[in-house]
Amino acid sequence: MRDLTVLVNAGPWLPVPPDGYGGIENVVAALVPELRARGVRVVLATTGSSTLPADEYLSVFPDGQYAHIQSPYNQVMGIAHAHVRAVLERLRRRGDVHLVHDHMEVVGPAVLTAAGSDIPPVLHTLHWDLGKHPDFYAGFAGNGRVFVNGVSASQLERAPAALRAHSAGHAHLATPLAVDADRRGGPAKRPHFAAVGRITALKGTHIAARTCRRLGLPLVLAGPVNGIDSAEELERVLADRGDPRHGAPDVRYYAEQVRPHVDGDLVRWVGTVAGAELEELLATARAALFPVQWAEPGGTAVVEALACGAPAVGFARGCLPELVRHGRTGLLARTEEEFEAALHRTAEIDPADCRKEAAARFTPAVMAERYLELYERVLSGAGGAAVPAPRVAGQSGRRSSRATG
Repeated sequence: MRDLTVLVNAGPWLPVPPDGYGGIENVVAALVPELRARGVRVVLATTGSSTLPADEYLSVFPDGQYAHIQSPYNQVMGIAHAHVRAVLERLRRRGDVHLVHDHMEVVGPAVLTAAGSDIPPVLHTLHWDLGKHPDFYAGFAGNGRVFVNGVSASQLERAPAALRAHSAGHAHLATPLAVDADRRGGPAKRPHFAAVGRITALKGTHIAARTCRRLGLPLVLAGPVNGIDSAEELERVLADRGDPRHGAPDVRYYAEQVRPHVDGDLVRWVGTVAGAELEELLATARAALFPVQWAEPGGTAVVEALACGAPAVGFARGCLPELVRHGRTGLLARTEEEFEAALHRTAEIDPADCRKEAAARFTPAVMAERYLELYERVLSGAGGAAVPAPRVAGQSGRRSSRATG
């Protein structure tokens, strides 16, 4: 593999790594160190509060802008565009970047495609539901410069034909928790189940809460509500109609469909958890619940659960059948009745098998090797094989001085 300089565009929403919730940012945080260990020089476009070691930083906003992400479009559209404008300026200012690895929804590929041959080839990772933007994806044209990759095979299978024609392949997501997971023993299981991730209708949080409450099974819900991490703050937002977050879709969803089942005892919402607290929550859980109401594209929380020895119980939708081996590392259901029955069968799954699967398939090293394959495909497909590859200086692992767009 030749030496490369890659601009990784994580976007302006959350720091890398994130303080807690942040699926895309966690993926970037897992990928970048592995790329640098393999001789890739990384320019990281992110927020100013990011702490991940990189060779160069590019930032417009000092802090993450995630709190605004569900604001009306006419109030928030300038955030993404200001960030991408800085990316374009950096690419044009110096000709040292061989490839852009973009993670910004729609705005990234739209602007980068329009830039044409003024910038290097682009690999755009599709982290989301492709049905959200049919007008954009149905007519996607990368002009031989912008290619995409899925985060699961099932995601690409559902992609519009025009988008699928620009696919370099798929790469499953990874978690650092999977490293040596097969060599770790797990703590004793406790009675609770866990549902980790953003509190939103597509994740089926209300189904997990309602089912466990009805069956008398302890459940811990862990994840933000529209960026809100504590019950105290959420109650203030719900009580204040003047707060711009009051009418946000996820806030309304929690208030109307989840909160009625949260009693603070049997079913608890604990806000966002991360680090050792997250590991303990998952490692001691009887299972992690994924009653997804959509074709989940990537499943970061699924691979984290497996790495911690938590069997995954959910619906057989989207990427879950690719990530979970039914009957070995989890249980997949087709209906709510099957989902309910599966909650009584979690003892059939050996947590050691979950950790072994994660260590074999979902480590950052495995993901990085896959992305290097995809980079080569993009560079070859865009004629990038003729671009000279400078020798990378020693990788110190320390942050360089920050560049500002």
